[in-house]
Amino acid sequence: MKKIFAIALLAAFVVGSPALAIEPIPGSITYHGQPRTKLQKAPIGSQVPHGFFGEDGYRYEETYIIQPDRSLKLVDRQMLEVPGD
Repeated sequence: MKKIFAIALLAAFVVGSPALAIEPIPGSITYHGQPRTKLQKAPIGSQVPHGFFGEDGYRYEETYIIQPDRSLKLVDRQMLEVPGD
């Protein structure tokens, strides 16, 4: 039951309004557009995690979803650490 709820929640989030789309920041995989290489073996709909330190010194974790055209859609970003804490 929890898995069905999680999938439904993710689906609702993914098809949400483009106005609510998360914009890439420096360090994001899609910051300068889509990567040149495509993930050919990963199933469509797979989640791709990506972690990095931003220019502001904060640590970020992003989640991407592989789209049917093999592009990556940024669906979540979390700031994990605050500098100086």
